[in-house]
Amino acid sequence: MRTSFAALLRFSLLFVIVLGFLQGCKNYTPEEKEYIVAIEKERAEKNEWMKNDPSSPFNYKGKIEFHDLKYFDVDPSFRCKSKLYQYVKKDTVTIYGTKGEPRKVVKYGYVIVNLDRKEVRIKVYEGNSKDGMKYYSIWFTDKTTNKESYGVGRYIDFELVNDSDHIYDIDFNKAYNPYCSYSPNYS
Repeated sequence: MRTSFAALLRFSLLFVIVLGFLQGCKNYTPEEKEYIVAIEKERAEKNEWMKNDPSSPFNYKGKIEFHDLKYFDVDPSFRCKSKLYQYVKKDTVTIYGTKGEPRKVVKYGYVIVNLDRKEVRIKVYEGNSKDGMKYYSIWFTDKTTNKESYGVGRYIDFELVNDSDHIYDIDFNKAYNPYCSYSPNYS
């Protein structure tokens, strides 16, 4: 019995090692490899900012212990292209912060992306920051929400271009958690 368990354990370990090796050996194009390095560099810079900047949610009200931000592996297939389809009637909706405070945002439009061979419509919202500046953002949840990723969802910044034919780069590798996921000082 002990021999079979040891053999099973060796086989399982070998399987995990081979699987990890195969996943790490994807055949990326030189452009995809360059893209992956660029995203990893952005993530490292964000870690450094979050760890050391006084306005970071880890330092805003006194320094708290920082652990590197967690990300999924960079995957070039999570980078999509789409036009922005503006709503004719732009409804104002109320969303609520994690502390229950109401905020007004505008359902500005949507993008259409293909993920896992499925066409998905994702809303683009227009809001106003505390200093009165307009911003545009995509908020989303997915199968990882509340399991592997933040329970409220994640964001992708959206930079509006004043050209109805513009093709946007919707990059889910750049998705991030809102500050409230890191500190209760934020909502």
